[in-house]
Amino acid sequence: MAQMIHSDVERLMLSEEQISVKVKEMAEKLDKLYEGRTPVVVCILKGSVIFYADLIRNMQTPVELDFMCVSSYGSDTVSSGELNIKKDLACDIRGRDVLIVEDIIDSGNTLYKLKKILMERKPASLNIVTLLDKPERRVVPMEPDYTCFEIEDEFVIGYGLDYAEKYRNLPYVGVLKRSVYEK
Repeated sequence: MAQMIHSDVERLMLSEEQISVKVKEMAEKLDKLYEGRTPVVVCILKGSVIFYADLIRNMQTPVELDFMCVSSYGSDTVSSGELNIKKDLACDIRGRDVLIVEDIIDSGNTLYKLKKILMERKPASLNIVTLLDKPERRVVPMEPDYTCFEIEDEFVIGYGLDYAEKYRNLPYVGVLKRSVYEK
């Protein structure tokens, strides 16, 4: 069945099926990593919420859920480099295994700063899983521990990723037409 593509999408990058297969594979890897433990799985709102929900539903390991809302983008397409924590963790992570779930890493600024903050709270371990990684955009030494897809440097939307709070509900990842954000 052909996937219906939104008119603002230049091209499909990752189909709903490709994402589903990879999320299930990642859940299996994380189950092995956390076997016998109960990690605090932290969703970085808002972009990661769909990936997060699918990932934890596919994990067999017991998990504790928590959420953070951090941003370095606002409504722009390029990171400002400034970290704004809008919602902090509700639980104490001291001595806990922590898994940060992120939608995309490009410059690395947001997670680089967030990881430093969280490491000061003395977790037993801290790992980062990302749906998408754009390593060619990196400006700081930040590498995720687990990556579902490495992608080229294009502005992508869908599966939680947005432009100006739109397109998050698309079930796939697509490249946004330049004409949409260069107006």
